[in-house]
Amino acid sequence: MYVKNRGEYASKHVLPKKLAILLCFASFFAGMFFTNRMWMVPDAKSIVKKTSRTGDEQHVDCDMKIKVLKNEDNSSRGISGSQHSIETVDKAISDLEIKLMAARAERETVMKDTIISEDLKNVELTSRRKYLMVIGISTAFSSRKRRDSVRATWMPQGEKLKQLEEEKGIIIRFVIGHSSTSGGILDKAIEAEERMHGDFLRLQHVEGYLELSAKTKTYFSTAVSLWDAEFYVKVDDDVHVNLATLGMTLTEHRKKPRVYIGCMKSGPVLARKGVKYHEPEYWKFGEVGNKYFRHATGQLYAISKDLATYILINQDVLHKYANEDVSLGSWFIGLDVEHVDDRRLCCGTPPDCEWKAQAGNICVASFDWKCSGICRSVERIMEVHEQCGEDKNALWTTNFVQTTRSSNSGKIHMREQA
Repeated sequence: MYVKNRGEYASKHVLPKKLAILLCFASFFAGMFFTNRMWMVPDAKSIVKKTSRTGDEQHVDCDMKIKVLKNEDNSSRGISGSQHSIETVDKAISDLEIKLMAARAERETVMKDTIISEDLKNVELTSRRKYLMVIGISTAFSSRKRRDSVRATWMPQGEKLKQLEEEKGIIIRFVIGHSSTSGGILDKAIEAEERMHGDFLRLQHVEGYLELSAKTKTYFSTAVSLWDAEFYVKVDDDVHVNLATLGMTLTEHRKKPRVYIGCMKSGPVLARKGVKYHEPEYWKFGEVGNKYFRHATGQLYAISKDLATYILINQDVLHKYANEDVSLGSWFIGLDVEHVDDRRLCCGTPPDCEWKAQAGNICVASFDWKCSGICRSVERIMEVHEQCGEDKNALWTTNFVQTTRSSNSGKIHMREQA
């Protein structure tokens, strides 16, 4: 009973054979239809359009790259062309900065110096007259006779001194500070001498032999603050100077912005205490027995305005050695400075300078090396002046603006012997 019933139940759910075959065919054709739709090959036009669009994009991209490369090439060419202009602008800015710092330092120096007169303080520094040179004659309180001997020989006096400033652009002053007891008898003596001659430059400086480096620094700083000159000269009060020859010598270097002129030397560094010119900081110059770097001997030297301005701006940080000529030389180490070794600035006294004068080679300065100046200068400087001095009219007939060393019109002649 049970088996029979089950067979009957199964037979009722079996599909007809024909219907199953029909369904198989229908499924096959449906699959073919959908497969053709999914794998259709794009037509040639669409392929051409896509290819053309891609080519156009690549072409545009190449054009852009070419333009960029051309611009870069033009820029690289422009860099070399504009480099000179950039350097010129940078140099102009640098020069203006230096002038600005110098002007500030000048004003501060003038305003804080209680010795400089009120008239000088009220002068507009930017409108000052141009001078050829400022000559500072370094002197001491005890050197009154030396100063008088200089006034009697190579330094003009009175109205001639003013005429020298106005016509030739040459300033000459005895340079001195004040005593340790400011306002004492030594200072009053200088003030009286100043009222008589009017040829002093008083410094904000305490006098002393061991303070010569500080005095030199203060002199250049003060001088460049007061007078706008091409050159600034320092000379000792026991040295004979031919002013016209000095002026002509300096004009040979007036186109050089940073020039340091003198008789260059390189003496030994003296480490032993108690000797003259002892250098307490000898160890800075290497082994014992070493020599100093090249520097101008201290009897007479000249520097250009840029170097004097450098000293003014940096005066608070410039190191001072025991010897003032060494100190000055050290301040220019590391700077782009031209050192000029001119032996006309250190001739000997007669017969040396006399023979040179007779040969037509007038000396700028004369002194005795063994005395670091003219030995017994008060008694002998007149002798040197008469035998080695230039013609008395040379200073007034020389045109320092147009004169060159090779010009015949600028030839300096020796003094006529009495």
